[in-house]
Amino acid sequence: MTDFQKKIGYEFKNVKLLERALTHSSYANEKGSGLDNERLEFLGDSVLGFITAEYLFEHYKDKPEGELTKKRAYAVCEKTLFGYAQKIGLGEMVLLGKGEERTGGRNRPSVISDAFEALIAAIYLDGGIEKATEFVLPFIEVATETKPVFKDYKSTLQEVLQQNPTEKFEYIVVGESGPDHNKEFIVEVHLNSNVIGRGKGSSKKRAEQEAAKSALELMGL
Repeated sequence: MTDFQKKIGYEFKNVKLLERALTHSSYANEKGSGLDNERLEFLGDSVLGFITAEYLFEHYKDKPEGELTKKRAYAVCEKTLFGYAQKIGLGEMVLLGKGEERTGGRNRPSVISDAFEALIAAIYLDGGIEKATEFVLPFIEVATETKPVFKDYKSTLQEVLQQNPTEKFEYIVVGESGPDHNKEFIVEVHLNSNVIGRGKGSSKKRAEQEAAKSALELMGL
């Protein structure tokens, strides 16, 4: 833990927050503690989104909303987060259950990217938004200069639907199945309470992308 804190450039006052961030649900279930990193991942996702959006807003003053949205989407997508995590050796530190370990969880983007977001949340709770920003910005600065190499269906759908400000849409997880090492999520995208897309994926983010893709296909886009 000491060496890892040196690597990330932040020393925790409450090391239990770091331990929690590194605890996958498979390990917590195996130990019967129930203290996994999923709640921290939920918070970290929002903290990361805020830091990224603020950085883009301040550093790309000449860019329109649509381009900023695409840059943010790329900077916080699962594949990019996995890359961030690999740079700090996060996969080596995550506590996994035996089944998750056996099936390659340390190299699974969905597992490690979630742990990265949980780590952001842990730093935020321990040291505040300033420390979380100091940790995140070096990754964000590089990612936002990189041209996205994937099709971001969520951003495309958002651009289409925001043309009519009265339309309200949201992504809803309607199903979750499988063991911890092989989860499958089912997500629907709702437009004014109507289902316009549905997708499956090994993570919520992937399922949301598939749901957005489905919605765009329904619209003929």
